[in-house]
Amino acid sequence: MKRFITFEGIEGCGKSTQVKLAGDYLTERHIPFIVTEEPGGTHIGRRVREMLLNKAPYDSAGMHAETELLLFFAARAQHVREVIRPSLKEGKVVLCDRFSDATIAYQGFGRGLDISLIRLINDFSSGGLKPDFTLLFDLPVEMGLKRAMERISSNKVMPAEDRFEGEALAFHSRVREGYLSLARIEPDRFQIVDASKDIEAIRHEVCVHLSQFTSERL
Repeated sequence: MKRFITFEGIEGCGKSTQVKLAGDYLTERHIPFIVTEEPGGTHIGRRVREMLLNKAPYDSAGMHAETELLLFFAARAQHVREVIRPSLKEGKVVLCDRFSDATIAYQGFGRGLDISLIRLINDFSSGGLKPDFTLLFDLPVEMGLKRAMERISSNKVMPAEDRFEGEALAFHSRVREGYLSLARIEPDRFQIVDASKDIEAIRHEVCVHLSQFTSERL
């Protein structure tokens, strides 16, 4: 049965908030699920996440695009085998904050790496696993970055995940267009959500989509 749902979008789109609210919705419906994220989801993945998303203390601002790409794939290989596939085998819905589409959007469209090569390595690292349904939270790049910087500036406890937010506006524009291109290629899998709306309005729309998907697939 199809139970692998991914949440995608540019920086500041609000997907991380919505994936948690989606978990609350599934709890209310007594549907077994897990919420996970990339990079992350495992102990190894969380260590990789620190290197990829935090400028300090790893001094990763100068990381080469190829290094970045392979680190994402390393985290994914562990994540799929340790968390995602076992959860799917247990009959759980998996709500994942970013997956393979993010790699194509960020490292392919954003960094300019070869997309056909990215797809090839992704098939290896993920063991061929693909999302069944993807919610793409779309909004103007300027709005997303403004939200992201506000989130970073308000975080007084954890190290700031600020490495990608520091990229040029043109980079984020390419990432957004990459996501929209992927949605055009696979319209049956993607559902685009207007992320410029307020949190409650987006939550309601997400719940409608989840209700339709789970009713048809579970």
